[in-house]
Amino acid sequence: MSVGLIIAICLVAANLRITLTGVGALLPEIERGSGLTSIWGGLLSALPLLTFAVTSPVVGRASHRLGSARLLVTALVVLAIGTVVRSLPSVICLFAGTVILSAAIAFGNVLLPALIRRSVPADRIQSISALYVTVMGLMAAVSSGISTPLARSLPGSWRTALAWGVFFTFAALLTWLPRMRGDKPQAAPGSSHSPVPWRSPLAWQVTIFMGLQSLAFYTAVTWLPSILMGHGTSGTSAGWMLFYYQVVSLAASSLLPLLTRGRHDQRWPAAGASLLVAAGFAVLAIDPGLAVLACTLLGIGGGACLVLALTFQSQRVGSSGEAAALAGMAQSIGYLVAAAGPLLLGILHDATQSWTIPLTVLAVLGVTTAIAGHGAGQDRQIGRPAIRPVGSEVQRRPHE
Repeated sequence: MSVGLIIAICLVAANLRITLTGVGALLPEIERGSGLTSIWGGLLSALPLLTFAVTSPVVGRASHRLGSARLLVTALVVLAIGTVVRSLPSVICLFAGTVILSAAIAFGNVLLPALIRRSVPADRIQSISALYVTVMGLMAAVSSGISTPLARSLPGSWRTALAWGVFFTFAALLTWLPRMRGDKPQAAPGSSHSPVPWRSPLAWQVTIFMGLQSLAFYTAVTWLPSILMGHGTSGTSAGWMLFYYQVVSLAASSLLPLLTRGRHDQRWPAAGASLLVAAGFAVLAIDPGLAVLACTLLGIGGGACLVLALTFQSQRVGSSGEAAALAGMAQSIGYLVAAAGPLLLGILHDATQSWTIPLTVLAVLGVTTAIAGHGAGQDRQIGRPAIRPVGSEVQRRPHE
């Protein structure tokens, strides 16, 4: 595993959130500038997740036929196009560009766990997953923090602020274009590939955990500024509070591999992190004035959950092909679940004119996430026994 590959992976990771998280900080200005209601604002925020759900299942087959590097380069080109289209002065372009760039991000979401499973030694999978999650979280936090100031200082206001991440897309392209030369399809067209594990209970636990933790994250980055502004916080301060939430999440995702090093059974870390997220939403529902405490809990729990969700997609299988199949399942169904979050909160808020009930619902879903995480964290692999040396003995992990 080369340093160049690690840098290339991190540059792709930088593009997986940067064009999405700025929307939450800019949403009040987008709604004012385009005349969107809260429901339409929720739909705009849910649209990437719906696109992920539709697109993710085709990534494994496309990678099998075309090669991962070639497919990733194509996705980066499409991402750049979608980012520019979204910033054009039209509501239609706003939604159409969101769909285009989200489809490209979906390819990156699925390809990275498979690339890591293929290129990284098994004992370093969680560390590399945590590294790319850290980069992804850092750029997401920066995007949330600077989007509002950029919108107020650059010509074009929020439309220009939505497009600044395209520079990182070009940087990622430069690192992946040379890797296309040695990249070949995994097999000839028409040959077999790893099937999606629809009948595996473990795969479903991984999928549900992925979906619910994503629901919590995307709902928070979409509506947290609006929730805080509804209680008297300025737009700039609300944006920086969203930045703080993601910085805490970043720290948690970086520290998790150190705290769980050598631990193959991750049931309790997954359950505990999920309960912290539930507690954060509960605090926000009870007293929005305790936003710092709420964001701290949400960040610690959410950062840990994200690393675990992505790690499970690589660890619970035995090959890169199976990793792509599981990632496609977890991210298609998972993001379909997640898409309900921003849209549901917008509907509930418009219906009740309050954030209390929506936040209470999120706290209850956090408990459900803990149950799914406890199952997904089992030291098992889908479809086969796995062996692990312990001292001079060899242990077999249970399998389905």
